[in-house]
Amino acid sequence: MEPEEEEEEEESESRKSWFLMPKSRPVMTTDAGEMRLVRSPGGRIVDKPLHMGFITMEPQSLFIPQYLDSSLILFVRTGEARVGCIYKDEMVERRLKIGDVYHIPAGSTFYILNPGEGQRLHIICSIDPSESLNLHTFQSFFIGGGTHPTSVLAGFGPETLSTAFNVSLSKLEEIMRGQQEGPIVHVTKSHAPSIWTKLSQLQEQDRLKQVKRMIQGEADEEEKEWSWWKLFGMFSGNERRIFGDKAPDSYNIYKRKADFKNDYGWSVAVDGSVYKPFKHSGTGVYLVNLTAGSMMAPHVNPRATEYGIVLRGTGRIQIVYPNGTLAMDARVREGDVFWVPRYFAFCQIASRSSPFEFFGFTTTSDKNRPQFLVGANSLLHTFNTPELAAAFGVTEERMRRFINAQKEAVILPSASAAPPDEDLKEREEKSEDGGPKVIRKFGDQMIMGFD
Repeated sequence: MEPEEEEEEEESESRKSWFLMPKSRPVMTTDAGEMRLVRSPGGRIVDKPLHMGFITMEPQSLFIPQYLDSSLILFVRTGEARVGCIYKDEMVERRLKIGDVYHIPAGSTFYILNPGEGQRLHIICSIDPSESLNLHTFQSFFIGGGTHPTSVLAGFGPETLSTAFNVSLSKLEEIMRGQQEGPIVHVTKSHAPSIWTKLSQLQEQDRLKQVKRMIQGEADEEEKEWSWWKLFGMFSGNERRIFGDKAPDSYNIYKRKADFKNDYGWSVAVDGSVYKPFKHSGTGVYLVNLTAGSMMAPHVNPRATEYGIVLRGTGRIQIVYPNGTLAMDARVREGDVFWVPRYFAFCQIASRSSPFEFFGFTTTSDKNRPQFLVGANSLLHTFNTPELAAAFGVTEERMRRFINAQKEAVILPSASAAPPDEDLKEREEKSEDGGPKVIRKFGDQMIMGFD
């Protein structure tokens, strides 16, 4: 093959996957878990950057208390979590299950606990940097910590902290230098249940009694050693601060009735009109399930950029430039991350062998109202005028027959366009040979093949 032909082929291959998001990196890694990050693309066509994070936590582990300069939306993929955060100066805790979404505003202190004994916790999250300091992709400010990570409190002088906490310098040093396990820690000590594990397993009333014991100084040595809550004054005897019920709850996307459903699949979106915390976040979420061989009809998002990850199955994503040329035609599989710029036309097609499910975030909390270009509810039906026929250079009758040929809407049967599974093998081999890698495995069910 001639050099020029090789360059053209490489450029064509690059263009085919331009809207996949291959660059990723671990940002926090410990024995108890890790957090990985896919950075948002940049450039003029990105109306609102949105990073995607992937948190994996081992059983009985804690993502220690911190706050961020960016807002988070959590989506629980597998496992269960307990998320504690500050809401209007009150400490609240929510139990999250598979399918739950939960919003944590920028600057709000939070922790994530995996109380399970045998199951990893996997969370997909959006990271909105619109309020960030632009120091890094996002910036964590750890409240808890020791030598690793370092608490933000450590920056103050020992005398200042000793006075502020009203404790001796020796007791202060014990607390401020004791933690060395990183931002995600096991909540067991020498494989024995710690106070964190005990608290997570108690019923609410029993947990409250235990907390009061800690506050009143009746805790045993292990409880005293691990009672960060007491140090930071989070437990003040006010029950509503600990188990407040005024804060928004989580929202389960799997329990929401589908916005659209037919024989070929379904789709659901959660925006600010459905889940009030999203009103202030400027972000929404969506979930789409296509049956084998079906297609989400070509459409446009006029209000938002879309970021997504394949949860299950294999398929194909086509995106078109404004000038009518193909921007991307990529075969995707479980774990692949993609994005679609605002206003760009695109469609998703399931492979013939299995259903195709993908989840993601949109950069608006308003109703997105996608505009479909094909199908029984398409713009062409609404725009069925002499001017439309003239624009295509055909008669009105011919135009009418053309747009009425498809009787289905939104999700269409498309066996001829659906890719066979073999189409993915070539990209897998290229990835193994050093080509771009995207997310591959997410714990036991999803993939994160990061370099």
